Amino acid sequence: MKLICLSDNPSKPCFVLFFKGVKIMLDCGLDIKQILHYIPLLVVPGFQVSKAHTWSQGGDKRNRVPDDAAQELKECGGRLLVDGNPEFSIPETGIVDLSTLDAILISSYSCMLALPYITEYTGFKGTIYMTEPTFYIGRLYMEELVKYVERNPKSSIASHWKQENIIKNLPAPLRDAVRPRQWRKLYTLHDINSSLSKVQLVGFSEKLDIFGALTVSPASSGCCIGSCNWIINSKYEKICYIAGTSTLTTHPRPMDQSPLKNADVLIVSCLTQTPLSLPDPMIGEFCLNAAVTVKNGGNVLVPCYASGVTFDLFECLSGHLDQCGLAGVPMYFLSPVSDSTLAYSNIFAEWLSAGKQSKVFLPECPFPHADLLSKGRLKNFSSIHTGLSTDFVTPCILFAGHPSLRMGDIVHFIELWGNSPSNTIIFTEPDFPHLDALAPFLPIAMRVCYCPIDTSLNFSQANKLIRDLRPLHLVVSESYTHPPVLEPLRNDLTVDFDPSPLTYKQGEILSLPVKRQYEAVEMEPELANTLEPVEVKPGTAIAMITAALVAKDNKYVLKLLPNLHDVPKKRRADGSLLWRKPYIFGTPNLQEIVDSLKQNGFTSLRVEENDSGSIIHLVKEDSLIQIDNNSTHIICQGEEIRLRLKEVMLKCLKQL
Repeated sequence: MKLICLSDNPSKPCFVLFFKGVKIMLDCGLDIKQILHYIPLLVVPGFQVSKAHTWSQGGDKRNRVPDDAAQELKECGGRLLVDGNPEFSIPETGIVDLSTLDAILISSYSCMLALPYITEYTGFKGTIYMTEPTFYIGRLYMEELVKYVERNPKSSIASHWKQENIIKNLPAPLRDAVRPRQWRKLYTLHDINSSLSKVQLVGFSEKLDIFGALTVSPASSGCCIGSCNWIINSKYEKICYIAGTSTLTTHPRPMDQSPLKNADVLIVSCLTQTPLSLPDPMIGEFCLNAAVTVKNGGNVLVPCYASGVTFDLFECLSGHLDQCGLAGVPMYFLSPVSDSTLAYSNIFAEWLSAGKQSKVFLPECPFPHADLLSKGRLKNFSSIHTGLSTDFVTPCILFAGHPSLRMGDIVHFIELWGNSPSNTIIFTEPDFPHLDALAPFLPIAMRVCYCPIDTSLNFSQANKLIRDLRPLHLVVSESYTHPPVLEPLRNDLTVDFDPSPLTYKQGEILSLPVKRQYEAVEMEPELANTLEPVEVKPGTAIAMITAALVAKDNKYVLKLLPNLHDVPKKRRADGSLLWRKPYIFGTPNLQEIVDSLKQNGFTSLRVEENDSGSIIHLVKEDSLIQIDNNSTHIICQGEEIRLRLKEVMLKCLKQL
């Protein structure tokens, strides 16, 4: 069994598992963090970012960058950025022939954004398995990305700067870009539709057969709507894959731990990206900062995704504003897919927590944002060009994408509100370093708050969960086995497991310590009727069998031979027919052997016992019988004596 990691970000995982001749991909996350090296895509031209100037090189002339590469780079906010169509860091595609993948298992909508790169450009012919909410919300996430990029396109793709001899002469952080030559432009809507046409929807605890070799089953992970962990079973082995898991009480269905227990191998990814920040205090700080800002007449800007924690923020923030007497402050939600995400959240009731489900039967909408929309306190728009200007009141709280601040309507509002210290921008998504995201807009006057909300397992929760699940072997990211860089002495911020966990990193082939020892074989009823079991000890009977072993679709079946008359028959030396060869079994008993020898005329015996066994010395016949734990040896000279001793020993054993 082998595991290959294709992603360098454990929070955006992508693995390939080789087991029993089957190749299974576990998630295919897209690392969007590299987009921070690009100039933001403007919604309205003419602001600060569009005034970025061409890089003026200095220093040693021998290290100067060629003009064609320098034209692709711009200085903006004191940082060197790429001026071109944004590209994305996709999973490694050169290690495994992805066209031979049999199946892809998706754990959540945040771990599937690289799916079109895998299915549309590699010759993939397998099947993708995911839950229904993951399918629909994941589609919206991908469509949102495409719309952000396509509605504000750049004229060209910058590629000259990626040459190795040029990158090493660039200033940081662009010099430290991860594998820029493997970055790819974003897929299209056609790619999304074609990729998702290969999806088979599954429900929690549903068992799916993979070519007869394995069964896979999803179990709720409690992280977001429809998110799951995967259990991969053969007849005698069990592998569990945990990604994007939460033990907190939020809107998704709670985590189901029982199917994950006692696995041979437990693969863990997507632990918290903010180990020093707990979600509940961060939500409280978010609400407090937002309320203080609007109370003082300022506007609040929240970079966010179109789903997930955003729904919880609507609920918590509206309740806090009510308590502060600010119920009249409007909230706006801008996303090309805002209508769809708000609608889907209310129709996936069976995938929600018990508290949310109970509201459906009252009947009420499970989420408060439906009530907020009906009362006009929350208003959603697909972009700033679709009615927002005619129905926009300040002070307000604006949720908009994209959290990277490199595309989407958020870019326009940062430049619109950034010069006023009364306004506040609050970062809640942990996927992007907020200072790097803000870099193109510096200097900025608006207040900046960082309240990262990551509901994924922290290290304390992960260690407790692993102890409860009791796997034989644990596989985690190498980064989870040592403390964060900023807290080198915090050993509590690591995964603790005995024996030491196996670790993975991008491009590494990991041999998992699971060896196949048994295979299940079925027997046809007709063949079973021909068996004649022989009792070898109380409660245990065995039978010899002659049959045809048929292997098909990774299943093994013993079938009755077509015609027993065609089976060659063995004969004894005297010509008599030997229907079956007797099988000898059993453990020789020393006293029984001695008694049998005496009954057959061997009277001069001397028995010696040692640590490894016993020796019977036949003095008159000058022969030895050596008996140890694993074997019996007869040492004699004459053939007549050897045959007599053989008959004695056979009488002391059982025959089948």
